[in-house]
Amino acid sequence: MNDARSRLARRGFLLAAGATALALTAACAAGATAPDPENAADGAPQPGGRLRAAFAGGGAAETLDPHAANLFVDAARAKALFDKLADFGADLAPVPRLAARWEPNDTLDTWRITLRTAAFHDGRPVTAEDVLYSYRRIADPKGTFRAKASLDPIDLAASRAVDASTVEFRLKRPYAEFPNTLAAFGAYIVPKDTTAFDRPVGSGPFAFVSFKPGSSLLLKRNPAYWEGAPHLEELEFVIAGEESARVGALLGGQVEYAHELNPATARAHEGKGRIDVVRLPGSAMQGFVMKTDRPPFDDKRVRQAFFLIADRRELVDGALSGAGEIGNDLFGKGCQYYAGGLPQRAQDLERARALLKEAGAEGLKVTLDTAPAATGFIEAAGIFKEQAARAGVTVEVKVGNKDTYWKDILSSGTFASYRSGAMPIESHVSQRLLTGSTTNATKWQHKDFDDLYQQAQSTRDEKERTALYERMQRRLHDEGGFLIWGFADWIVATAPRVRGVSKTAPANTLDWARFDKIWLA
Repeated sequence: MNDARSRLARRGFLLAAGATALALTAACAAGATAPDPENAADGAPQPGGRLRAAFAGGGAAETLDPHAANLFVDAARAKALFDKLADFGADLAPVPRLAARWEPNDTLDTWRITLRTAAFHDGRPVTAEDVLYSYRRIADPKGTFRAKASLDPIDLAASRAVDASTVEFRLKRPYAEFPNTLAAFGAYIVPKDTTAFDRPVGSGPFAFVSFKPGSSLLLKRNPAYWEGAPHLEELEFVIAGEESARVGALLGGQVEYAHELNPATARAHEGKGRIDVVRLPGSAMQGFVMKTDRPPFDDKRVRQAFFLIADRRELVDGALSGAGEIGNDLFGKGCQYYAGGLPQRAQDLERARALLKEAGAEGLKVTLDTAPAATGFIEAAGIFKEQAARAGVTVEVKVGNKDTYWKDILSSGTFASYRSGAMPIESHVSQRLLTGSTTNATKWQHKDFDDLYQQAQSTRDEKERTALYERMQRRLHDEGGFLIWGFADWIVATAPRVRGVSKTAPANTLDWARFDKIWLA
C-alpha cells in the first residue's frame, strides 16, 4: 500500500479501546455460522457459513461509497460489493475484471474497452453508460475522490459509449500503460446516476444487508455473480481499531479473519495451532529518501556512498523482525518490468568512505527525519544510524509528528524514512520520479529521464517498452534518490478452519481480501 494509504490505514487505530470492544460485542454477539461439518472436507471448497473479518476502521463517519475509499477496510468492503474494469495481479500487471478485453489504436491515445456480461444486484446489466458515469463522477473537479488523479489521462468529455457493451476512451496523450488506470484504487463501477450509498447496489460477489458505521457491515452471497457465486453464505466486516483487539477476537472465536498484524505479534502466535498466520510478500517497500536537489545529496557520490552503507539484511531482521526480503534500491521487486538482472548491492564501508572523500564529505553529518508513521520506521532509523557511524557519518535521528509526517517530508529536510505499498512500476515512476510528479519526495528532476518515460508510454511493443524501463532503472540504481533496503510482508491471520486465503497476493491487489474465494472447512 502506498504512503498515503498507509497513513490513512493507521487512522483506524485511533478508535478508543472501549469503542472497539463495543463494536466487537455488537457485531459478534450472534456468533459464527458454519457449513454442515458432516459435508465439510478440507481439500474442497464447501458452500455456506458466515465469515467475520476484523479490520481497523474509520469511525462513525464511514461510508460505503466505493469512490471515497481510503482505508484498507474501505477497499475490502468495496471489492466485496463492487467491481472495477481491471485489478492488479500479484505481479502488479492489470487483470481484466468487468472489462473482458481492451484494445488501443496505433497511436495509443484511444482505447476501446469491451465489457463482459455482468449485472448489478438489482438485476440491471452493467453498461458502458455506467462506466462513463462512474469515471465522470470520480473526475468531477469539485470532488476529492482518490482515483481522480489516476483518471487524469482520460479526456472524458470526448470519450463515449459506442454501444451498451463498448466504451471508447479518448486520452490526452499516448499512454501504453492505460490498463493501469482501469485498475486504479477506488475506480469502481456504480449504476448510472447513483448518488447515495446507504444501501449500495453494486455488481460484486456480495450484496448489501445492513451497515453500522464504525461497527459492522453484513453482506450476503450474490448467486448471480459473473465469476461464480461465493462459497460463503454471509460475510461480516467487524471494526476493531487496535491490533490487540483484532488478535484477541480471533483467539476468542469472535472473528475468523484478522487483518494487519505486526511481525512481533505474528511471530508470537505462529505455529502454535490456535491461529494461522498468512504473510503476503512484497506488500510494502521500505527505505529512505535522499533529496537530490540539495546538499549533501545533490552530489551523486554521496548518494552512492549511502547505498553502500546500508546492511540490508540487518535492517530487514531488525526493523521488520525478519518479515520481508532485502531490496536493491529499486521499486517493485518481482513486478512487471522490474530490472531483476542488476547486481544485488551489498554493504561496502570502505568504498563508501572513498566516495565520501571524493565528494569532500568526510565527517558528514546529516539529519534523518522519521516518525512512528509506519511499522519499523523508528527501528530502521536507529539501525542505519549505527551503520553510518561505521563509515564515519554522523546521523541525527529526528522523530516528527506521525500525523503530518508524509506532508512534512515531501518538501522539507534532506533524508527521511519512506514506505510505499505495492503499485505498478509505471505508477511509481509517473507519481514520484518525473519533473512534474506531485509526490516527488527525492526531487529527482531530469528532462532526459522524463523523455525516456514518455517514450515508453508511446511504445506499443512490450519488449521495447521493457528495455526502456530497464534503462530508467539502471540509472536510478546507479544514482537515484531512493535507498530501498527491503520489502515487508503484509500479515493477516485466520482461524484454522478458514481456507482459500491467497498467500501470494500483495496487499491491495486482486486476490488480497478476496472473500468470494474463501470458505469455512
